[in-house]
Amino acid sequence: MAVPKRRKSKSAKGMRRSHDALTPVNLTICPMCKQSVPTHRVHEECLTEHFKNGAPGRMPF
Repeated sequence: MAVPKRRKSKSAKGMRRSHDALTPVNLTICPMCKQSVPTHRVHEECLTEHFKNGAPGRMPF
């Protein structure tokens, strides 16, 4: 089994972990139901309500 010859320094450890940070989720307010949703996404409820009402054309957002 492979074993490291030398201990990783704090700098090397930090450089390795530099890509591990989580990015915050961008949220916006849905104009139909006023809930916070991720950007460029449509609620399943809002989508079904829009087409259940027989609204042709674009959605109102």
